[in-house]
Amino acid sequence: MDNVVSAETYKLDALVVGAGFGGIYSLHKLRNEFGMNAVAIDRAGGVGGTWYWNKYPGALSDSEAFVYQYSFDRDLYTDAPLRNKYVRQPEILSYINGVVDRFELREHIRLETGMTGASFDERTGTWSVSTDRGITYEVRYLITGLGLLSATHMPQIDGIESFKGTVVHTGAWPEDLDLTGKRVGVIGNGSTGNQVITATAPIAGHLTSFMRTPQYSVPAGNRSLSADEEKAYKEKFDSTWEQVRNSSVAFGFTESAVPTFSVSAEERERVFEEAWTEGGGFRFMFETFSDMATDADANEEAARFIRKKIAEIVKDPETRKNLTPTDLYARRPQCDSGFYEAFNRPNVSLVNIKENPISRLTEDGIVTADGTVHELDVLVFATGFDAVDGNYVRVDIAGRGGETLKQHWKDAPTSYMGIATSGFPNMFMILGPNSPFTNLVPAIESQVEWIGEAIKIIEGSDTQWIDVKPEQEAKWTETCTEIANATLFPKADSWIFGHNIPGKKPSVLFYLGGLKNYRAVVSEELKLGFPNFTTDSQLSVGV
Repeated sequence: MDNVVSAETYKLDALVVGAGFGGIYSLHKLRNEFGMNAVAIDRAGGVGGTWYWNKYPGALSDSEAFVYQYSFDRDLYTDAPLRNKYVRQPEILSYINGVVDRFELREHIRLETGMTGASFDERTGTWSVSTDRGITYEVRYLITGLGLLSATHMPQIDGIESFKGTVVHTGAWPEDLDLTGKRVGVIGNGSTGNQVITATAPIAGHLTSFMRTPQYSVPAGNRSLSADEEKAYKEKFDSTWEQVRNSSVAFGFTESAVPTFSVSAEERERVFEEAWTEGGGFRFMFETFSDMATDADANEEAARFIRKKIAEIVKDPETRKNLTPTDLYARRPQCDSGFYEAFNRPNVSLVNIKENPISRLTEDGIVTADGTVHELDVLVFATGFDAVDGNYVRVDIAGRGGETLKQHWKDAPTSYMGIATSGFPNMFMILGPNSPFTNLVPAIESQVEWIGEAIKIIEGSDTQWIDVKPEQEAKWTETCTEIANATLFPKADSWIFGHNIPGKKPSVLFYLGGLKNYRAVVSEELKLGFPNFTTDSQLSVGV
C-alpha cells in the first residue's frame, strides 16, 4: 500500500512515469526484485505506452518479433507466442498487458494520471511530483519513461477549424474510427504514414497522399512463422540475446563486415536482391554491407537499387517520379507491406506538396496552391513526434537551484548515457537524449538494469542522491556528436535530429555507437563506483 501523508500526498520510495516497455520493467524491478514501495503513473487509459496510443491501421513493429520483447525472464520469453516475423500493434499491446498481469503489477499502476510538474528538494533529497489528478507523490527516485515517440506533432494549417470531417493524428488514434469507404487524406510518409497508406488503400473509397519528401523503403517481408521456427527461436534464447547485446543495432542479425566495393557489381546486386526478398529495413541497411551508413558512394549503390525497384513497381510515370527519392538513403530505415504497390490502385492518388503546397483547409477538405479542392471525410496527420525531449519540456521539471529542464536544455537536449542529466539528482531517464539508436527493447533493458543497480547501491550507502557532473554530460554530448558526424545520417533532414519540428534547433539526439559499446560504457560507470557523478556525501559502498 502507498504511504499516505495526506489526502492528496503519497510518500514512496520511487515513482515511475510511463507504463510502456521501460516503465513496466522498471516497476517490476523496483517492486518485485528490490521490494521497494514504487508506483507507476501514465496519462493513458491503459498500459503499453506508444503501443496504447498508436492504434492506426497497419501499425507494426519494425524489429522482428523474436527480439521485440523482454529478455530479462527466460520463462516469459518461452511462454510468449511467436506467430509472425513482425508484431502488430494489438499483439504488442496484448503482450505488455500479459507481462503486467504475470508480475502482478496492475494494482500499482495509476492510469489516466499525468505528471504536471516535479521539483527536487536538495535538503531532503526528494522529488515532489504533481499530477493532473490532484495527487502529489514525494519520492527519493524519479524514473521517467515518457516515451521516445509520444509527444505528437501537429502542423498548423489555416482553416483547420472549419473542416467538417474528422481530423486525427496517428499517435492518438481513436478505436472506433473506421476508414472503410471514406475519402481519406494522409499527410506524411515516414514509417507511420507508410503503414497507414498501405493498410488504408485497399479499404478507402479514395486515398490521397500529401507527400513532401519521398523516402526509401524496402519490403518488410512479414509472414507467419511455423511451429518449428517458433520452437527454434525459443531454444536459441541464450545465443540470441548474447548476440543482440554484443551487436550494434541489436536487431537479431549479424551486421555485415564487408565493404560495398570489395565485391563485384554482380555480387552487390545479388546481396541487395537477397535482402530485398528477405525483407527488413535495418537488415537492408546493416546486414548487406558495412559502409552504407558511412560512405556516400556505397550509400548511393543501395539507393540506386531501391530506385530501380520503385521504377519496376510504380506504373504511372508522374506518380513514379514523385515517389522516387534522389537524396541520401540516410534516414531511419523503412520497410513496408506493399507501399509502392498501393499507388497503382485506381483509388489512390499522390499530391507533391513541395511543388504544390497545401494552402488551407475548408469545410470540404484540403486546398492546394493550384486551387484544387481535395474533398475529404478524414484527414490523417502522420506527421510524427517531437522526439526524445518533447514530453520532457512540456512539463515543469525543476532540479537543483530551481533550474527547469527546459532551461537546462535551452540549446539542445543533453544527458549522460541517455539516463541522467546534470542538476537533476536521482532522476533517471529511460531513452533520454542521446540514448542508443537501436532496437529499443534491448536498449531499454540495458538502461533499466543500470538504473536498478544504481538505486541498489545508493540504498546501501550513506548518500541520498547522485548527480551527473556537468563536464561529463558535455563530454557525452561531444562523443555522440563525433560519432554521428562520422556517418551520413546528419546529412539528411530527419526526425532523429529534430528536423521535423519547426523552430527546433537540430541537434544530435542519439548515441550511434551501437549497443555493445553503449553497454560497455554504462557497465564501466557502475564498476568504478560512479566516477562521473557527484553525491551529497561520499559513497561508502563499493560496486
